[in-house]
Amino acid sequence: MSKQIWKPGNMVYPVPAVMVSVGDKEGKTNIFTVAWTGNACTNPPMVYISVRPERYSYELIRNSGEFVINLTTESLVKATDYCGVRSGRDVDKWKECSLTEAKAAKLSYAPLIEESPVNIECKVNRTLELGSHVMFIADVVCVDADEAYLDDKGSFRLDKAKLISYSHGDYMSLGDKLGSFGYSVRKKPAKHKKKVK
Repeated sequence: MSKQIWKPGNMVYPVPAVMVSVGDKEGKTNIFTVAWTGNACTNPPMVYISVRPERYSYELIRNSGEFVINLTTESLVKATDYCGVRSGRDVDKWKECSLTEAKAAKLSYAPLIEESPVNIECKVNRTLELGSHVMFIADVVCVDADEAYLDDKGSFRLDKAKLISYSHGDYMSLGDKLGSFGYSVRKKPAKHKKKVK
């Protein structure tokens, strides 16, 4: 196998494409799309988003200390792109994308996007200035999950939501299940031989 050597760059793909909703103490709200996001800790549950300081939402987060990570689906892909390329300084993204602003359960300023299957309510724990981006590491204070994805046993089936990801400039739908956690080492059940009569 032959490989080219490239200059250092961000090549961990695919990544989540999430819409982050924010609000401030003056009542301004906005939505912006983030790809630099992920889990930071299991216990306590913590996540992060990395944001360029020149983005309109950066000051809203600094002002309020909170944000909501809203997972995105195939039906939200156009809104996801729009909220990443238009500034809240210039347009009302809620109106332009026909998205519904809903009250968060545990936050004071940042709203939820009602159309998202999962809303992760976050309070900023610490901030890291890294260079082009500032990382907000946040405590997860609440998760709002759409009951439409509960099966008849009460299990949450997020795989049915048709989530999307982002890969080097393209939005991608998540594909077929290839395995589940631990499947590579799980013992297969023994096959029972049929008795010969």
